[in-house]
Amino acid sequence: MKKGLVALAPGEVAALRVTVAGLILLPVAMTRINKIKPLHVSKLFISGLVGVFIPAFLFTTAQVHIDSSVAGILNTLSPLGTMLMGAAFFNQVFRRQAVVGILVGMVGTILLMVSRSGDVAGVNWYGALIIIACVLYGFNLNFIKFNIADIGSITITSISIVLIAPLGAVYLFGFTEFVHKLDTVPGAWKAASYVALLALMSTALAVALFNKLVKLTTPLFASTVTYIIPIVSVAWGVLDGERLSILHFIGMAGILGGVYLANRK
Repeated sequence: MKKGLVALAPGEVAALRVTVAGLILLPVAMTRINKIKPLHVSKLFISGLVGVFIPAFLFTTAQVHIDSSVAGILNTLSPLGTMLMGAAFFNQVFRRQAVVGILVGMVGTILLMVSRSGDVAGVNWYGALIIIACVLYGFNLNFIKFNIADIGSITITSISIVLIAPLGAVYLFGFTEFVHKLDTVPGAWKAASYVALLALMSTALAVALFNKLVKLTTPLFASTVTYIIPIVSVAWGVLDGERLSILHFIGMAGILGGVYLANRK
């Protein structure tokens, strides 16, 4: 996302990501269309919209204003979002320890959202967009587990993304300057290639693997793979010249500690 945003607008990166992912998965979806029933179509569309389309726009908008490493750390809130959505909409039960974990995780999130410019401290509210995305991820994980459990993970991924891809294409080619930028803006093609790679690896392939994990285990367990994301994102961020303060590490520890408490048996 960060490399795509060098020459493209946030909405262009998000829409291109969804569109390319849809094209990549179209052949797979065509071979599996006979595995679903008409009543599945609306559910798969909702899954694609909530789990891929809207978060893609939230993440790219936030990415303009915060470091990619911090964005990756904030993404660790997905397990807490999964638990909150499970309790709110899918009759999952809270435990006292889980509540404590949520509170600890939120404190860590607030620390991560605090930014400093000179001697002035403030809150970078763009981090809230990633928090909303994590809540949507949590809803989608529960939705897949409890509403479309009778469909295979590859079928869910391919058809749900193909269903939302036209929305991305309409926005990209009808409401942005994407095509004009490819002809006039230096580095636009390179940025687009990064987004295409993002669509292949982080949308098509990763979502398929993630949905498979949901089917094999539980939504909360599957969401805990986000424990690894801070390690990966911080490593890439540092290699790309980003700098983290002690506050960031304290915030990351708070989030990981909160998620651990929320999931500990």
